[in-house]
Amino acid sequence: MTQLPVIFKRELASYFATPLAYVFIVIFLVLSGVFTFYLGGFFESGQANLSAFFNFHPWLYLFLVPAIAMRLWAEERKSGSIELLMTLPITRFEAVTGKFLAAWVFAGIALLLTFPMIITVNYLGEPDNGAIITGYLGSWLLAGAYLAIGSCMSALSKNQVIAFILAVSACFLFIVSGFPMVLDAFAWAPQWWVDAVASLSFLVRFDAISKGVIDLRDLLYFLSLIAAWLTATAVVIDLKKAD
Repeated sequence: MTQLPVIFKRELASYFATPLAYVFIVIFLVLSGVFTFYLGGFFESGQANLSAFFNFHPWLYLFLVPAIAMRLWAEERKSGSIELLMTLPITRFEAVTGKFLAAWVFAGIALLLTFPMIITVNYLGEPDNGAIITGYLGSWLLAGAYLAIGSCMSALSKNQVIAFILAVSACFLFIVSGFPMVLDAFAWAPQWWVDAVASLSFLVRFDAISKGVIDLRDLLYFLSLIAAWLTATAVVIDLKKAD
């Protein structure tokens, strides 16, 4: 994997070479503040925690993260540079992982820039900072899951808009899979099947971590999901390389 760091640095630098990075970060920070303090009722709750901040992340990421992911492969395929990339002495694994890690670190940078939230809640009270740290970890893992799905959708299409729509749709299905109205549609199925569908929900997994409960099964869920979708990305690239 000697070329992985090279691809990672190249991709991460490309974000900050255009206004995309700065626009995304500003939008993310502004919307995070609006959702937390105005829609989330941060002050009205009277509690020193960031639950109002983390509760909106699955929905905030639903549109912002696919906007990052849509360019990962669609742009390469549209410009034809993917053929050049695939002729370089790198493996498919290095290319897919390098691009994903760069996008994931970029999302992590945007998330870390919300540190004034931590300062604010500590100034106003005595929060459980351990729970806040796990909340940030869960949020980053959630962003990684969205990015992995978005990477696969980007590889499927040469059009970034189509890739964005496909990613939003796929991520939305993972969000609502635990909703009662969705589970009711599987009332005819065995209980283990219903439980399996419910366990796919991002909300169920993320909610537990954001509250400070670290369950190895939740961590494995996100990491396995990321690995599975990145593997699917590599398969799609192989199938589409002749297009």
